[in-house]
Amino acid sequence: MNVGIIGVSGYTGFELIRILLNHPKFKINYLAAGSAAKIDEIFPSLKGVLDASVQVADAKEAAKSCELVFLALPHQEAMKYAKELLSLGVKTVDLSADYRISRELYEKNYSEHLDPQNLTHAVYGLVELNRERIKGAKLIANPGCYPTASILAVLPFLKFIDLNLGVMIDAKSGVSGAGKKLSASSHFVSVNENANAYNPIKHRHADEIKFHLSNVAGREVSTLFVPHLLPITRGMLVSVYAGLAQDIKPIEVLQKFYANEPFVRVRNEPVQIKNVAGTHFCDITAFAHEGKIFINSAIDNLLRGASSQAVANANLMCGFDENLALPVVGRFC
Repeated sequence: MNVGIIGVSGYTGFELIRILLNHPKFKINYLAAGSAAKIDEIFPSLKGVLDASVQVADAKEAAKSCELVFLALPHQEAMKYAKELLSLGVKTVDLSADYRISRELYEKNYSEHLDPQNLTHAVYGLVELNRERIKGAKLIANPGCYPTASILAVLPFLKFIDLNLGVMIDAKSGVSGAGKKLSASSHFVSVNENANAYNPIKHRHADEIKFHLSNVAGREVSTLFVPHLLPITRGMLVSVYAGLAQDIKPIEVLQKFYANEPFVRVRNEPVQIKNVAGTHFCDITAFAHEGKIFINSAIDNLLRGASSQAVANANLMCGFDENLALPVVGRFC
C-alpha cells in the first residue's frame, strides 16, 4: 500500500521513515515539507538508504499517489491538509492536536478550528482504548506523548481511584518533545545540567488527558498536570498520585487490565526511560500505601508518543496486523 508523509522534515517525520522503511505492507510513495529538497539533504543519515525527493506539500498531489497519509505537522496546519485529503478519499493519521479533543477545548488551548465536521468523526488513536473503532476509521487523531503515558497509567485504576480527589500527574520529557524549531528554552546551554517545570497546570495536554479519562470514567476526572523538561534527548517518565476508594493489589490490577496488550509491560519495580527508548513499549508499575497509589509509566516520546503509535493506528485502519514494523529493541546506551 502506498503511503505518504506531509511534514517529513521534523523528528517525528524521520521516525516515521525509519519505521516505514522496514514495513512489509507500506511503501513510502510521497514525502512533503515546507520546501523542496532531497530527503538525504534534510537527513544526511539517509544517504544511500532512501533516494527520494521531498516536495512542497500539496494534498491533491499526495492523493494521486497514496492511499494513506501521515500528517506530521504543527496544530492548525494539519487540519488544512486533513480536510482535503479526506474529501479525496485518503485515509489520514494526524500526529498534531487538531482532532484529539472537543472543539470547545481545542479553541481554548490552540486556535479556531477550521474543520469541525471531520472533528466529530475523528477517532482518538490510543489502541488500548479504541482498538475496534480505529479499525473502521478514516481519520485518526494520534494522541500526544504526555497524554499517552498518563492515560495508559491511569486507565486500569479509574474504578478504584477516589475521583473526588482527582489525580496528580508529574511528567518529565526529553528535549526532542519540543520539536526542531529553535527556542531559548531548548538551547543546549539552557537544558544541559538542568531540569525544570514548565506551563504547570496550564499545559494544553492537561485538557486532553482530562477529556479522555473523563469520557472513560463517565464523569469528570479532576486532573492536576505538571510537565518537566529533562536534559535528555528522548523519553518520557510519568508519575501519577491519587487516593484510593478501596484496597487493591496494584500489580495484579495492571496485569489483568493489560493481559492481552503486547506493548504494555507491567513491571514490579519503578520504570526507567532507558528500557523503552527506541521502542513502542510502555512500561508501567504501581504501588499502594495507606489509601494512596503511585503509578509510574515510561515511553519513548517520539515513538510510542508519536510515530510508532501512528503506524500502529495505520496498521489497524488498513486491516493489517497492528504490530507490523513496530520497534521492539531499544537503545541501552
